[in-house]
Amino acid sequence: MPVVADADLARLISARELVRAHDTDSVIAAAIPSLSEENRAAMARHVTLVHVALLIFPDILDGLAEVLARHGVDVVTTTPSVVVRDRLSTRYAVPVVDLKVDILRARVTDRTGRLCQVEIFALATTPELAYIAEDERAHNRENHVALAVPRADPVLLGGLRASVAGLMRPDGGGYNHHENSTVLYFRDPDHPDPAFRRLELISAGLFPHLLTTHQRQSGPGTELLRLMTGAWATQAITAAAQLRLPDHLGTVADLAGLAAATGADPDSLARLLRYLTVLGIVRTAGDRHTLTELGSLLRSDVDGSMRPLALMYGGPFYQSFAGLTEAVRTGEESYAKVFGAHHFVHMAADPGLAEVFHQSMAASNAMFTSVTQVVDFSTARTVVDVAGGNGELLYRILAANPGLRGVLMDRPHALAVAESTLAPVTDRCTLVSGDFTESVPGTGDVYLLSRVLHDWDDAQCRTILSTCAANMPQHAELLVIERLLPESPDPDSLAVPWDVHMMCNTGGKERTQAHYRALLAEAGFELVDVRPLALDAYVLRARRAGPETTARSTGTRAQDDLLCHNAKSW
Repeated sequence: MPVVADADLARLISARELVRAHDTDSVIAAAIPSLSEENRAAMARHVTLVHVALLIFPDILDGLAEVLARHGVDVVTTTPSVVVRDRLSTRYAVPVVDLKVDILRARVTDRTGRLCQVEIFALATTPELAYIAEDERAHNRENHVALAVPRADPVLLGGLRASVAGLMRPDGGGYNHHENSTVLYFRDPDHPDPAFRRLELISAGLFPHLLTTHQRQSGPGTELLRLMTGAWATQAITAAAQLRLPDHLGTVADLAGLAAATGADPDSLARLLRYLTVLGIVRTAGDRHTLTELGSLLRSDVDGSMRPLALMYGGPFYQSFAGLTEAVRTGEESYAKVFGAHHFVHMAADPGLAEVFHQSMAASNAMFTSVTQVVDFSTARTVVDVAGGNGELLYRILAANPGLRGVLMDRPHALAVAESTLAPVTDRCTLVSGDFTESVPGTGDVYLLSRVLHDWDDAQCRTILSTCAANMPQHAELLVIERLLPESPDPDSLAVPWDVHMMCNTGGKERTQAHYRALLAEAGFELVDVRPLALDAYVLRARRAGPETTARSTGTRAQDDLLCHNAKSW
């Protein structure tokens, strides 16, 4: 009869008790605590707790069910393992033929009385394989809780997989042909409870595309390599922009024609086009190439063209990022060390570069599209845009509010660019040369600081905000437009990479809402509202703090309504 170690029997009993203490809802909550309550409930409608699994190490497999029965574990089925066997083979570089792994299933009820199982993977452990048993008991890599997807199809299973993969790292999987089932594993190595560090989604049927995607994402080395090639993607997009490839793709589709139009080597261009296809910039069908909707944003002749951004990110900003390590060590921006001057000074001295920079700022103006929907300017008379750059935001506000006047304050080289932007509203707009660390015009009802504060450190921000507070009329309000760092980790936040970008290129930083609230308060402002805009930006509405604020809240509503949100607010 097989010999089962006391340690394995203890682990087996613990697995059984884990099932008895839980149900589907509590397992999802315990295994994925960061999942919102709404998403947890939605997930629970499509999955069911079916088992808790562990790997044990008897010396032989024959007669194992009888031995386990003596310890109160009644095995009802035994089948060969494919997925776990293959994982052990890969992990320990042992040929598959030298590993014999069975799956034994024992019945147990969950805390609601619903029938579940303890799934026991058993590796026949000869003395030569004892080191595997020792290592696996120490790390419990195959232990997991399993959720079945009873009525899975590729769409449903793919959606569940993506939801879990956003919160737990994919950890392999496979297809067991003995049972016609697809299994997808996920792991959270930092989960405080070892029993819930690994989760399995199991579904009847074969889903080869999902398995391929899941297996690819399961290799941490593969994912790290993908991350490290991000700079290559930047350069590929920049090369396309420099060659004006997106412009030519509007009229030319064949490789020979594109090579002639761009002056490029045909073979090298073909390789670039292949990479751009993978990146989603180009669509390739046979020997024909066309732009995707994403790639069309790189054309120079479209509104909101992002070509200037590609030239900046793959040009001077790319060069400055080479000094990131030194910036982290010293706390000083790398742009000045690479180019010999702060990037505002450096670009002001190079008209061509300054023009590309202003165009790149214009390429991000999509964040302004909803400002006039979120903010009501109807009771204001004058809007002052402080360091308003090319004047795009002020133009949008004035165009949407014909009775409003505007003042754009910036350095002379920026005002020269803004003249053309503001030409359609020139009769209602004044351009003022100035330095926001010294003064701002004192005639406004609303003041704008758009993408300004993130260029500077906290000390300089205090100076800018204090200057605004000292010059603004008491009734005036301040709108700050910036990206906000998330208060908790958010892999989708654009503010996180932009924060490192600001560290390298301006010495500034992105900030959380709480950080901006504190800076505003130090300068005498009260943050009263925050609303989302496009491109992960936000508009922060601030008022002068003090008795006047209280008086307005109980008296005249005109200024309180200045920035109220209309029915289309979002």
